[in-house]
Amino acid sequence: IHSAVETMDNSMIAQLGWPDMRLPILYSIAWPHRIAMPTGQFERPLNLVELGSMTFKAPDTDKYPCIQLAYDAGRIGGTMTGCLNAANEEANELFRGGAFNYEGIAKVVEETMNAHKKEMKANPDLESILEVDQWARRYVREVATKAAEKKVIISV
Repeated sequence: IHSAVETMDNSMIAQLGWPDMRLPILYSIAWPHRIAMPTGQFERPLNLVELGSMTFKAPDTDKYPCIQLAYDAGRIGGTMTGCLNAANEEANELFRGGAFNYEGIAKVVEETMNAHKKEMKANPDLESILEVDQWARRYVREVATKAAEKKVIISV
């Protein structure tokens, strides 16, 4: 399962495929369209009968703390989800640029979400969402800049 959405009636809609990200990436690029893939182009078609069964485990939120942050943002709602997304994107970009280590991503995202709580809007309009996106990106850059000035490595 590459993604799953729980709906209001408690059912789930899932996107299934072989454990390879090529197809989900192709889907994200081609959205909202689907591209017909010639058999054998990436993988053979997924056959659920051949697969037989799937095993599910709870996500390891200690190992992957951003999962819990995403759950929290989703439960809070409003502009918090946009804050999480923008902070995560900016933190990942700064991580790839060497601003801090991998574990620092979750720490910076959480700090950004905590700072946003007092300004969070429950029913935002588009302008508010875009403002929060820009604010969160600036906030993450400021945190990284302050850490670099102090020569502190942001880590857990």
